[in-house]
Amino acid sequence: MPRFAAESEGAALRVGLVGAGGISHVHVAGWQALGADISVFSKAGADALAEQHGLTVVSTFEELVDLVDVVDIVTPTATHRELALTAIAAGRHVVCEKPLAATSAEAKEIARAARAAGVQVYPAHVVRYFPEYVALKRAITTGVIGEPAVLRFTRAGEAPRAGSWFFDETAGGGIVLDQMIHDLDQARWLAGEVVQVYAVQNPPTREGTVPAVVTAQIVLTHLSGAVSHVQGYWGPTGLTFRTSVDVAGSAGTVGYESPDDGSIRMDMPAATSADDYLPPRTHAESPYTLELREFAAAFAGGPVPRIDLEDGILAIALAEAAVASIASGAAVDFNADVVLADLQEVVA
Repeated sequence: MPRFAAESEGAALRVGLVGAGGISHVHVAGWQALGADISVFSKAGADALAEQHGLTVVSTFEELVDLVDVVDIVTPTATHRELALTAIAAGRHVVCEKPLAATSAEAKEIARAARAAGVQVYPAHVVRYFPEYVALKRAITTGVIGEPAVLRFTRAGEAPRAGSWFFDETAGGGIVLDQMIHDLDQARWLAGEVVQVYAVQNPPTREGTVPAVVTAQIVLTHLSGAVSHVQGYWGPTGLTFRTSVDVAGSAGTVGYESPDDGSIRMDMPAATSADDYLPPRTHAESPYTLELREFAAAFAGGPVPRIDLEDGILAIALAEAAVASIASGAAVDFNADVVLADLQEVVA
């Protein structure tokens, strides 16, 4: 049975962080905001991370797993499967940075293991917790903009460090699996299931290595008839990170672009008030903390978070379809039911 110290009155949730890279800092801040007791294991950087945040360093992954209730994986993508399966086998709940695994097959292996062990595993697709995207979701689900018709997503920033694992498609999946998966997940979340994927990348990947400066475009056709255009860009050193999203519906449009004033833009009949779709102000809780708060509540028996295992698997499968389309030059049919068919009795 999974071990969960926080189920006992007054006990702090014990979290084991695996990895000490850049994303680890926001995970640590989120868990500390929730009062968690955090231990860390990493092949590099653990001591510096622990000194900065007041964490406990352990010398092996096995020791970490033995000490904690929840394992939080913030390591390179290619390591996710092995780490998650080891934690699950020990009866620990798992939080794993996106993507959940390097392939959808590996992600489904994790899902089967979690179901069999009776533990919970959640992929950390944090964009679902950013207030601007939550506001867009609310505008759609409440019918304010009518039926979504055309969605446009952009995500651009400085490319990862030269020579890092991000550029190896077998290790990190390149720009599609690592960066654009955020907006592939958002497209599904906002417009529903996808039936076709078409993608291009320039310059092309050579011998499994993605170029240092690269852009990709993905067009998703949704079951509803809506179309999503997703653009990703890894640019030169010093490029300011930017992201944007626009949704055009049958009754109006809604959109967001950073780094502007953080407000949601709406265009619809004047009788409709936009007040309910403005994101929280700068004092709002961090999206990473919100995400981890939902996961922790679920571990303690609360409701299922807004992102689950099936979402994580389908995001990877969409990225795989995009990579296949880039390779073939043709559109790829997509069926979420087929992707998840062998999990119907495994994933809750």
